[in-house]
Amino acid sequence: MLKQALARLSLRRPMRGYEKTWSTPVSAEEKKSVPCTLCGSNSFKPSLQCEGFSYVRCARCGLVQMNPQPEQKEIERRYGESHGQDYLAYELANEKAFLDLALLALKDSGFEEIEKVLLENNKARVLDIGCATGSLLAALRQRGWETTGVEISGPQAEYGRLKRNLDLRNGSLEEIHFPGEYFNVAIASHLIEHLNDPASFTGEVYRILASGGYFFVTTPNISGMQARLFRDRWRSAIFDHLYLFSVKTLTCLLAEKGFAVEKISTWGGLAKGAAPEKIKRLFDKAAKRFGFGDVMIIRAVKP
Repeated sequence: MLKQALARLSLRRPMRGYEKTWSTPVSAEEKKSVPCTLCGSNSFKPSLQCEGFSYVRCARCGLVQMNPQPEQKEIERRYGESHGQDYLAYELANEKAFLDLALLALKDSGFEEIEKVLLENNKARVLDIGCATGSLLAALRQRGWETTGVEISGPQAEYGRLKRNLDLRNGSLEEIHFPGEYFNVAIASHLIEHLNDPASFTGEVYRILASGGYFFVTTPNISGMQARLFRDRWRSAIFDHLYLFSVKTLTCLLAEKGFAVEKISTWGGLAKGAAPEKIKRLFDKAAKRFGFGDVMIIRAVKP
């Protein structure tokens, strides 16, 4: 039945109502060529050709990435002086939906069972990296967590501090220099794909987590069905995403930095508007069961 539905769906392309995720506008930026962040190779093959930008695939490990990619200062400018207010408006307009999805993803990954144990043992320090306006942190604080956030966008960090009275640091994780072995849980929801150096970032998360601490990573899944179906029209192939991870490449990155992967969950068979609702429900249910969802969350632990 799934194969028949997919065949019918393929005939409908291009699909009205299927839109990419919001992103900052494509612009001219300083770029540089970099080795693959996962395996260090300098051998790449063309992967996706999007409007105004493109991706390559590492010939050795298969990681899909922009290369050459914008300099770090250009990325910081996107979320600060150039489009910081735009991002704040976007987050506030979608805040409830984003919070509901984040909580559901954590639930799917077994967060609530871990939460119960940590709260009972007074080991409930959580760091939300790329926390936007801090809505998830505010929810976790109400549940008893000691909360800290990191957000590179100045307007969003200011909103979280002033409106929610959160301990929210403005900047990148690496430049803040938290003490080692400090947090019991780190969360990075739809962040790692935006970073210039995901490997350095993952290593820093490992350093600041206490032994037995958990890292929950949520990111689009390029090994999912939507990415395979839509390719360069995939909704997560956007200007702001420097890396497009598969389950395999993200698992490899986590393992390389010392993490043990405990659980992988995916969701999102088809985007709203991409197909009739009956077909969408069928694919959404199958995506969770068989692991071909559009978005993934991986729970990893520091041994």
